[in-house]
Amino acid sequence: MPSSPWRARSDAWEYTRYFVKLLALGGADVSDQTTITELFRSLRALETIEFYWAGIGQRQVREIREQIEHGQFSLALDHVRSAMQGMKGYINSDFEDHDLPPLSEEDAPQHGDPSRKKFEVLVIDQMSENDKEIYEQEVRSLRTPGDAFIYDVVIVPSAEDAVAAVLTNPNILAVIMRPGFSDHTKQPLSRDLKETIEYVQSQVSDDPLAQSSDLGSVQRVLTLANTLKRVRPELDLYLVAGAHIEDLAGQLTRRFRRVFRREDQLELHLSLLRRIAHLYDTPFFNAIQEHARRPAGVFHALPISRGGSVVDSKWITDLVDFYGLNLLLAETSATSGGLDSLLSPVGAIKKAQALAARAFGAKRTYFVTNGTSTANKIVHQAIVAPGDVVLVDRNCHKSHHHALMLSGAQVSYLDAYPLNDFAFYGAVPLDRIKQILLDYRAQGRLDQVKMITLTNCTFDGIVYDPIRVMEECLAIKPDLVFLWDEAWFAFAAFHPVTRRRTAMAAAQYLEGHLKDPAYAERYEEQRSRLFDTNGDPLSDEVWLNERLIPSPDARVRVYATHSTHKTLTALRQGSMVHVYDQDFVRLSEAAFNEAYMTHTSTSPNYQILASLDLGRRQVELEGFELVQRQLDLATSLAQAITRNPVLRNTFKVLTAYDLIPGEYRGSQRPLPHSDSLADMWEAWDTEEFVVDPSRITIEISRTGVDGDTFKYTHLMDRYGIQVNKTSRNTVLFMTNIGTTRSGVAYLIEVLLKLADLFAEEQLENGHGVAPDEEIPPLPDFSAFAPEYRGAGDLPDGDLRTAFFKGQDNRQVQYRKGPELLAEIDAGRSPVSAGFVTPYPPGFPVLVPGQIITRDVLEFMSALDTREIHGYDATRGYRVIVGTEALPGADV
Repeated sequence: MPSSPWRARSDAWEYTRYFVKLLALGGADVSDQTTITELFRSLRALETIEFYWAGIGQRQVREIREQIEHGQFSLALDHVRSAMQGMKGYINSDFEDHDLPPLSEEDAPQHGDPSRKKFEVLVIDQMSENDKEIYEQEVRSLRTPGDAFIYDVVIVPSAEDAVAAVLTNPNILAVIMRPGFSDHTKQPLSRDLKETIEYVQSQVSDDPLAQSSDLGSVQRVLTLANTLKRVRPELDLYLVAGAHIEDLAGQLTRRFRRVFRREDQLELHLSLLRRIAHLYDTPFFNAIQEHARRPAGVFHALPISRGGSVVDSKWITDLVDFYGLNLLLAETSATSGGLDSLLSPVGAIKKAQALAARAFGAKRTYFVTNGTSTANKIVHQAIVAPGDVVLVDRNCHKSHHHALMLSGAQVSYLDAYPLNDFAFYGAVPLDRIKQILLDYRAQGRLDQVKMITLTNCTFDGIVYDPIRVMEECLAIKPDLVFLWDEAWFAFAAFHPVTRRRTAMAAAQYLEGHLKDPAYAERYEEQRSRLFDTNGDPLSDEVWLNERLIPSPDARVRVYATHSTHKTLTALRQGSMVHVYDQDFVRLSEAAFNEAYMTHTSTSPNYQILASLDLGRRQVELEGFELVQRQLDLATSLAQAITRNPVLRNTFKVLTAYDLIPGEYRGSQRPLPHSDSLADMWEAWDTEEFVVDPSRITIEISRTGVDGDTFKYTHLMDRYGIQVNKTSRNTVLFMTNIGTTRSGVAYLIEVLLKLADLFAEEQLENGHGVAPDEEIPPLPDFSAFAPEYRGAGDLPDGDLRTAFFKGQDNRQVQYRKGPELLAEIDAGRSPVSAGFVTPYPPGFPVLVPGQIITRDVLEFMSALDTREIHGYDATRGYRVIVGTEALPGADV
């Protein structure tokens, strides 16, 4: 991910202030050509950047340059400081101004009431400088003291400038389009920004509505509207036109929130403010604040409510001191009245969930207060019945395995491609998914296959193409249900590059695509290549070599689970279930409600619910900015390691070359941390797999220590740096929307110190880096034991029966690794009695009913993970031995 334009803006102002300050204080010689060259380079960059932001503008940048050219350095410095103080979201610089007097009251920038939230509106129209000033003055004159929000306008003349503005300026929350715009920009844009604009425009096809129109300007308007929606679908578009407004309104309703005549400026102004108010609304957070302010007498079973058991306590008042009184005032129960019920919402919670559905592009959204583990169990129970076959990535989170055991499903495990050099798995190739579906069809059991569950993105950042996966699977089984575990991917819905690969965006695309009248022709044309004249399918090879598309009658039934707390703002365990299921009401709603009741506490934590409500507000209003900053900082970290000779001699940043095998990687670009946004955008549109750029996996073999030691001994204990996951020779660094530039700088500093430490230790020991210890290959899922297998030669098995047999101590014994190896050498096939799950990453190496193989045991013996659930280091593995072993059973 290349450097974001608004970081370039901040840096350019920093450099400008630094150099102008040197000149003003006499710290630099005017004849110093290096200083002057750098200063004017920054000013040239700002002159282009400020064209796409409200407030400062190109004219003020030119004035600063003229003041510098005339030697008015102090005046220029005052103007630079004024501009920087007026930048929305400006953070104090590394270059402090303690040695300069503060701005006088008359010189200080005037930006209105600081308590009122401010945003920017893009206006697309060709205007003279004088007309721009008149328009801006008209907008300011519409403000009233009672407005909760205020906005400034950014006026650009062309379609290319409009795309550049929405890519550059995250403060833009709405767009006003007037048909008088031109096509091309006159601004000296960077090469990357030009290529990105060209790529996005090339991906937007002509709108069929416009093609049938007799109005010549409609085509241009719709094409630009579609392009802007492709980049930032969260933006509200408004059209201001003169003639033919009635005809335009009839054609453009789906693209624009409203169509106005030019004289309706006040109505447009009120519409903008009202829409932002809708986005800003947090119904449940508002309700809980009101509840906390209202006097109440507590006569129900919650002593801590209103602080009753705390504020007068002799021993635990430090709870109030630490967390604050509001936490206790807001603590209540659904049964006490005054607030909505999570289990049967009719008021504030229901509205908050509807707003979340809007934000994430779902048809329905459900809040979950005990994590995505529970969210996954809810979906499985709602969709799957005993005997249904579920295809599931064996490396998915353990909650899916437990959910499938509880539901009684027949589990058919899919093996992801292994990354043996780094001791973790990638993702499941699409050809494997298609093949297993074709196998079920060949054996007459395709009707039993109910759902497929995949992790998008994986713990290590491998991201599927959900559109392609769902298209090709639905082409084989048109009613297949999809569950995408996006625990680590909630942020992706709010960036134009990553959004397309989210489950909800993919579902929305599929639904619209299948309705396209031209689509049916494509489907019939492909069908003629896949079936013979008798209507029977041709060979599997034909189906595997074709990029399949589903019947127009296929059903879009998609579920996604989000650990909102992992990648967006929410308290721990705050998660969501997003539903995009065309058959939800007809087939699944009742079962979903029962499953939700089964797994949801009757006493949910209201603070978690309020944080989910607020987190939704945040990403709708500033998600684009926050996610871009996150990806930007991840790229800067990856590039700092790659480009620094000391760091790259010790650490290796893994790219798509390392994390995606060549047969699944069409692109030759060094993704994920590319310098080109256009290249990255194209890869995310076309590749089977991509790598989440917010994650940086570092290979550490040359340090001479394993991942666990690196994590605990060096990063956490010595420097206080927390990481979530390691493998035997890798460490995963994850950025998030709370990551700061200072935090990245500190990590780079720490890595440099550690690189020096490891080099010194190796020198003292008299040798270089020890050769890598050979790591056993990652084991695929072996097989279910015969007594738990489904019909035919297919790989599905009955987890539930095996699980409960494994709970019967009369039929279970413990075996240590060497004993099991001896049994295997003797030709026997020991069977696991339970789940064996190393943490991290949290997926089972063994499940109930699975045959234990030599590969599994060798892999387990090489693990350096401290926490392994289901394995007793002193007694070994729990093995099903049958009732005949009862007399000697080790219980």
